[in-house]
Amino acid sequence: MVVLLVSILSVMSGCATGYHASGVGGGYSETVLGENVFRVSFRGNGYSSSERVADLSLLRCADLCLEHGFGFFALVDGSDSETVSTYSTPSHASTTGTVTGVGNTAYLSAETTVRPGRTYIFVKPQRTNTIVCFKEKSEATGVILDATFVSSSIRGKYGMPRRP
Repeated sequence: MVVLLVSILSVMSGCATGYHASGVGGGYSETVLGENVFRVSFRGNGYSSSERVADLSLLRCADLCLEHGFGFFALVDGSDSETVSTYSTPSHASTTGTVTGVGNTAYLSAETTVRPGRTYIFVKPQRTNTIVCFKEKSEATGVILDATFVSSSIRGKYGMPRRP
C-alpha cells in the first residue's frame, strides 16, 4: 500500500492544476454579479504554487471579460486563501530471528526493525478576484487592464496555446 501511494505521489508531483473549470483537482469558477461584474475563483491542488494560482485566476478574469464582449477590466477586490491537509502512512515493524537448538534448550537471536510512518502535507492555494469589465479603457479611471494583453502574457508564461 505504501509503495502504491508513493508511486502515485511521484507521478502527480508534476501535476499542478491546469487551466480548466473547477473539478476534483482544482480549477476556476465564476459568479456573475452584474452585467459587467464578475467574481472569479481559482483553486489549486497540492502541487500548485500560489503564484500559478494567482496567474491563472487573472487569466480567467481576462478570458471571461473577452467572452462577454469586453476589452478591459479592473480588479476591485481580491483575496488569497489556502487549505492545508495531511496524509500519514502507517509505521511498520518487522522482526527476523534465528533459533538455535542445543539439546533440550532453544536459543533465540532476534532483531526488530521499525520503519516510522511519514506525514505528507498538502497546501492548496486559492485566489478570488472581483472584476468590473469595460468595453473601452476610457470608461474607467484607475488601473485598467487590457484583457487581450493579460491573456496573451499569462498564456505565454505557461506555454499555453493562444486564445482562439
